[in-house]
Amino acid sequence: QVQMQESGPGLVKPSQTLSLTCTVSGELITASYHYWNWIRQAPEKGLEWVGAVNYYGSLYYNSSLKSRSSISRDTSKNQFTLQLNDVAPEDTALYFCVRGYPFYDVWGQGIQVTVSA
Repeated sequence: QVQMQESGPGLVKPSQTLSLTCTVSGELITASYHYWNWIRQAPEKGLEWVGAVNYYGSLYYNSSLKSRSSISRDTSKNQFTLQLNDVAPEDTALYFCVRGYPFYDVWGQGIQVTVSA
């Protein structure tokens, strides 16, 4: 059974960098054909896809966040990470790591990140 767990700070100050890690168990992130995503949901808003890394290591970003975001992976730890630079209060959201493309079939529980001074 595949499980995904987000970790990182719950509070980040404006203009700082948000760094989140997703630890995957039950399957290698290098397993064929899988995509590993970051998705967020701001208060009272819908889901927003942030970006992804696939089994091969190719990276994909939401064009609206691309200039500030960076996704990487550590295959030795079976983890992938999101860095979001120069955060603002609008980046306050529940952040999920999610497996799948185009359908999302495994979700982490989510981590609440608040951007505030």
